[in-house]
This record gives sequence, structure tokens and C-alpha cells, in this order.
Amino acid sequence: MIPLSILELGRVRQGSDRRTALDDARTLAQHAERLGYRRIWVAEHHNSPAVTTAATSIVIAHIAAGTSSIRVGAGGIMLPNHAPYVIAEQFGTLETLFPGRIDLGLGRAPGTDQNTLRALRRSPANAENFPQDVRELQAFLAPDGAVQGIEAVPGSDTAVPLWILGSSLFGAQLAAAMGLPFGFASHFAPQALHQALALYRSGFKPSAQLDKPYALVGVNVIAADTHEEARHLATSQQMSFADMFRGVRGLLQPPIEDIEAYWTPHEKYQAGQMLACSVIGSRETVRSGLTGLVKKTRADELMIVSDVFDSAKRLRSLELIAQAMA
Repeated sequence: MIPLSILELGRVRQGSDRRTALDDARTLAQHAERLGYRRIWVAEHHNSPAVTTAATSIVIAHIAAGTSSIRVGAGGIMLPNHAPYVIAEQFGTLETLFPGRIDLGLGRAPGTDQNTLRALRRSPANAENFPQDVRELQAFLAPDGAVQGIEAVPGSDTAVPLWILGSSLFGAQLAAAMGLPFGFASHFAPQALHQALALYRSGFKPSAQLDKPYALVGVNVIAADTHEEARHLATSQQMSFADMFRGVRGLLQPPIEDIEAYWTPHEKYQAGQMLACSVIGSRETVRSGLTGLVKKTRADELMIVSDVFDSAKRLRSLELIAQAMA
């Protein structure tokens, strides 16, 4: 069985609230742990009313405190938004509290709009320093744990495993050069997936953390007991993408009967491009789709995004996915 993991955004649903979204994320992690999922990651996004994982390290602590064995991490921390020293302290603290269970995925996008970037007191130019910032963070987490006489406490000697995350060739090349595991965001930007994986594997240089390439591939999966129900549940995610194109920042909506009446042909095309790496259907459809994806990509691990409005049906979706790939 290929390892399965989950990407969580703490979605706020219409008719619900932010505290419920955060508690649902922990309930989801507990369910995933029982089902044998390897890890659950939360992503740093800002200024989005439907996403509650902006304070990523705090949400990780909330989830890790409610679980016992599943790995919990960032998928990812947008490093240009932060000083590497602060992230070393935060994730060193998490690793100290939950030893052997914390992952730190790193991205170089801001994860937000330009106005919010200014509110974070960060410059768009910070992204240019991403490779150097990753190396600095790595040094703070190392056994000697000091950079120019400064030690991250906790942080030093925790060796929190780093991942490079991305949706472009840049991240693939950096992960290869640094000998780090690589996660590709094909759940929303699949166009460069195969080229990025090829570059990563061909250019990989072994490191103290990793001796051979390890590729994680993101994929949208919505499973239900019938194909028709799964297609119906998927309309919540499809409406979210249509709203994004319209500049509407709303909460996750309940599924609808006719998605064609909701989006325009152009919005459908745009969403289709971004959601091309998706598997929607019954357990048998999911098995076939994910097996095919693994064969094409030679992925070492799949990270599942299962955006379902109803919490109970989302738990059922993850259960069927695990059964399909057992």
C-alpha cells in the first residue's frame, strides 16, 4: 500500500464557525490515524474567510495534541513570510512536545495577496532569498544549532525533517540540490507535475536527511458509496474555484444538483485546468484512478485533498480512499 496522507485547510462551512472548523480538523486527524494515514499537514493561507490554518504552528499543536501516532506538519510554511529563526523556534518547540511526529514543508509563495503581504510586513522580494533561508533554517535545527552565535531554543538538535513544496520546476531543482523530499502541489497546479518530478529525480544529490529521491504528489479525491453521490459532493469544491476566479471570498458551500448552472464555460475551463489531478467516484473508481496516478508519476506517497462540505461524508470519503488503496 502506497502511503496516504492528508492536506487540511480547516475549511469554514456555511452555517458553521471557525472554532468548529479547527475542531473538525482534529477529528479528521483522529479518524485518519485510525485508518492508517501516514501524516496530516496544514497549509499557511492568509486573508481567506474559509481557511483557519493561517497560524500554522498553533493548528499543528492543536491536531497533534489530539492524536498519538500520525505525523503532523506544515504543508507548508511560506518561508518568505517569516524569519527562519522564528520558524526554527516554533517547529523545534513542536518537535520537543511531540517527538518524532513533526514535519516542516516549506514553500516560497506568499500564500496570500499583496495587501496582506504588506500587513505581514514582508516584501515580495523575500522570495528571492528562499534557498538561503532554507539553509539557514536547516542550520538552526542541526545538532550544533547555531548561526553566527545564535541558537534556536527549542530548535537546535531537533532535526525536524524539511520538505520542499512547490508547483514549479524551481522547487524540484532546489529539493534535488539539497537532497530533500519534494512535494508537488498537483492538487491545484498540475501542469508541470511530470517535468518537475523528472528534474527532481535526475538531479537528486543525497544528503544527511535523505539518501534517495522521495516524491509526494497532491491529488484531489472525493469518494462516496456511489459515483453519482461523489460527483454531487464535488460541486462544493468546484464552486469554491469558480468563486475564486470571481474574486469572491466566501465559505465552503453545500453541494448543488447542477454545477453547470453555477459556473460559466470559461470558469469551468479554468477550474478544469487546476483540478485536472482529481479522482471522483466510488471506491472502485478511486482505486483505478489513484493506481493509475501512481503508475504514471512513480509517486512515493499521495497527499489527499478531500474537500467535502458534510463532515460525516468527508470522514466516509477518507475511509473509502483508504479501503481502495489497501
